[in-house]
Amino acid sequence: MGTVRMPTPVAVAMGALILLAGYLLGVVAGPDGPERTVGTVESFDAAGSVLCLSGDDVAALDEAASDVADESGDDDLLCGRWERSAGSERPSAGDEFRFVVVRTTDAPADEATDDPDDASGRVLIYGAVVD
Repeated sequence: MGTVRMPTPVAVAMGALILLAGYLLGVVAGPDGPERTVGTVESFDAAGSVLCLSGDDVAALDEAASDVADESGDDDLLCGRWERSAGSERPSAGDEFRFVVVRTTDAPADEATDDPDDASGRVLIYGAVVD
């Protein structure tokens, strides 16, 4: 008895169908994507790349991220160093800004102090002006 072989086009079609089914299952049952957080630019200091944002999304940052509030302790204002890609539009007061916040665990050596609160890290804001 000989071996029964499936024609190549049928095998390719079955493989594509299986991949499509897996993709659809992943889209439907998979995790939600990250939320896009938008704030309003309060100020931007180009010399130090310090960006301050306000708005509902800033005020709603979860408690784990509450450490990223500005130094004056205003929970409705987020200030940090803006990390941007080359060619990004410079923000101006009043612009809408889509962002993600990251707090580093250690301050850079040139910013280290003896006070543990001051040397506890840096707030980095990644994002861009919303067109």
